[in-house]
Amino acid sequence: MSAAPLPSASRLEPFRLRGANFNLLVMRLLDHRVEALVPALGDQFRRAPGFLRFAPVVIGLDDIPARPEEVDFAALVQGLRAIEIVPIGTTGGTPEMRNAAQGAGLPPLRQAGGREEDVALAAPQPAAMAPPPPPVEAAPALRAAMVIDQPVRAGQRIWAQGTDLVIVGTVNRGAEVIADGNIHVYGRLLGRAIAGGQDNHEARVFALHFDPELVSIAGYYAVREGLGEAPIGKTVQARLVGEHMRFDPVG
Repeated sequence: MSAAPLPSASRLEPFRLRGANFNLLVMRLLDHRVEALVPALGDQFRRAPGFLRFAPVVIGLDDIPARPEEVDFAALVQGLRAIEIVPIGTTGGTPEMRNAAQGAGLPPLRQAGGREEDVALAAPQPAAMAPPPPPVEAAPALRAAMVIDQPVRAGQRIWAQGTDLVIVGTVNRGAEVIADGNIHVYGRLLGRAIAGGQDNHEARVFALHFDPELVSIAGYYAVREGLGEAPIGKTVQARLVGEHMRFDPVG
């Protein structure tokens, strides 16, 4: 009995690589001390169970008030993983700070569409030559909002990529709704609402009955205990004013 023929080489391709964009949270470090940072994060997550659990996070280096040799990046990575946060790289910071982080397994990441740091300058144009007119960019196509006509149960996560999210019903505790644009909840918002993906500071969260576990816009967030004077149980819109979240009654 003859042996079966081996598959052709084209069918043995073990993997393929392609570019892709992902929404990632950036954790801007304002204090580089691991003994201060990790307990503070753990305290926040105890108030909002499930938030960021096993989520990939980028470490922002622009605001670290220290020299590279003073930051123990290896201990930082170990501490974050101990509270179930997955650091995958860094953004910003000086070359020395990025090199120190890379030594602990945190490579520098560049935002999609951004320019490389070292860019060659274009040769100057002769004075008699007028610069060419800038290219005309077509307006981006509008995407219809994602509409969910049923309650969002505990443990569910819904993400409206590149558009608004409309929930006609209740977002129950333990549920998570995410949108790159605005979030509208025509019902009770009891779970977590995360709006303004891709650094959209103009996004807002609207709810007929506002009582969330957590609300976030463009990476800034507040947990239930940090809502301050927000009108809990009322019709509310949440929005950013600078780096502060504001909660205003509607109607």
